[in-house]
Amino acid sequence: MARTAIIIGAGIGGLATAVHLHANGWDVDVRERAAGLPETGTALGMWPSALRALDTLGLGATVRSLARPQTGGGFVRADGARIADVDVAALRRRTGDPVYLISRVPLLRTLAGPLDDGVIRFGESVDDVRELSGYDVVVAADGINSRARNSLFGNTYGTRYTGVTSWRGIVDGDTDTVVETWGSGARFGVTPHTEGRTNWFACVRAPERAKAPRGELAALEKCFGDWHPGVRSVLDRVRENDGEGVLRLDLHDLARPLPRYVSGRTALIGDAAHAMTPDLGRGACEALIDGVTLARELCTHHRVEDALAAYDALRRVPTQRLARAARLMNKMVHTPGVAPVRNTAMRLMLAVGRPPA
Repeated sequence: MARTAIIIGAGIGGLATAVHLHANGWDVDVRERAAGLPETGTALGMWPSALRALDTLGLGATVRSLARPQTGGGFVRADGARIADVDVAALRRRTGDPVYLISRVPLLRTLAGPLDDGVIRFGESVDDVRELSGYDVVVAADGINSRARNSLFGNTYGTRYTGVTSWRGIVDGDTDTVVETWGSGARFGVTPHTEGRTNWFACVRAPERAKAPRGELAALEKCFGDWHPGVRSVLDRVRENDGEGVLRLDLHDLARPLPRYVSGRTALIGDAAHAMTPDLGRGACEALIDGVTLARELCTHHRVEDALAAYDALRRVPTQRLARAARLMNKMVHTPGVAPVRNTAMRLMLAVGRPPA
C-alpha cells in the first residue's frame, strides 16, 4: 500500500517535495490556498546546488533551457564607481554550473508538470496542521507567514521586520549581468529576466508599512533619482500602473531560529522553516533543496520518524547559517555611515572567499 503525504503549499519547496515523492510511488495531496499558479513574477537565481536538486527530479535540463546563465556581475557605488566584480567563471569551474536566472512562473510550471491532474488542489487552505489525520507525513511549505509554524511552535517564532522596505519589478530592455548599486543605507539591483526584459529591485530603510503619498514610483525617484545612469535608465522605464509595475514589500525574517524543523510527523521546509532576507539570493534555492532532501529521506528510510530526523540533521544547520549571513548582509548594506568599511569588506570577501554554491 502506498504511503501518503499531504503538502501544504504549492510553492517551490512544496512542489519539489511532491514531484520526488510522487515519482517514488507515494500518494501525494498538495493543498494550495491560491486559485492557481502565479501568472507573473521576477527572476530567481538558481545556484549550482539547486540545479543539482532539480537534476535529481529530472528537471535540471529543462530549467537550464528556460533560464539564462549569469555571465557577469558586480557591485558599484551610487556614482557608478566600481566596488568589486563577481567572478562568475570561477563558480562554473568549481561546480560545473553558473547561477541560472529564471522567472518564478516557468519554474513553478516546470515543477508542477510531472504531477498528475488533481494532485494539486487549488483554493484550499489548512488552518491547523494538528487537525490533519490519515497521512504518513505532513509537509508544511506554507511560506514566511506559516500557519503550521505558528500552530506547532507558537508566535515566539514568528516574523520580524528588518527595518528595510523593498520595491521590485520588470522593465523592457535586456541586460546580461547582475549589478547591485550600494549607496548610504540603500541599494538598487538589476538582473536579467527572459524575453529581452530586465528585473530590478530597490531597498531602503523605512518604518514598517510606510506609505508613499505620491505613489511608489515617486518614492523611488526621490531615493534613487540622482544615482548613476544605469539606475536612472531603469527608473525611466518603470511604469507604475502597467500590471507589472512596482511591487512594494517590507522585508521580514524569523524572529528566532526554530529549535528543530520537525514536530511529530510534520516537517517544515522553505520559508516556513527558515525565512531569510533576500540579500544572498538563496531563499528559493534552499526551499528547493529542502524539498528534495526531505523527499529523498522519506523514500530511503522505512520509518517516517527516522526520515524526518535525518532531514532535520541535514538541513537545519546550513539553512540557519545562511539566514544569519543574509541578516548580517542586510544590516551591513543598510546601515548609514558605514559605506567605506562595507565596500572594503565586500572587496575582500569576493577576493578571498568562496560563497556556498
